Amino acid sequence: MFNKLKQFKDLRSKAKTLQNALAEEKFTVEKHGIKITMDGNQKIQNLEIDRNLSVSDIEKNIPDVFADALKKIQKEQVKKMQSMGGLENFGL
Repeated sequence: MFNKLKQFKDLRSKAKTLQNALAEEKFTVEKHGIKITMDGNQKIQNLEIDRNLSVSDIEKNIPDVFADALKKIQKEQVKKMQSMGGLENFGL
């Protein structure tokens, strides 16, 4: 039982280390006149929209730009997890 608690504590510590490392990084995607910058915890840090875009262009393209930013973050998460020993090191 104590071994399981230690494993859980270790897993939690590794996850926190990963989260802290990603929080420091910024990811920017720019396309269709929209630029979004997010941190590694998927929080939007900055959003810039070209003033010349129509409302319909903005509504159509924001989800795409946002999805690209999330993909970029997720790829970096995988790289960081692999550098920390892979998924098996996270108990998965």
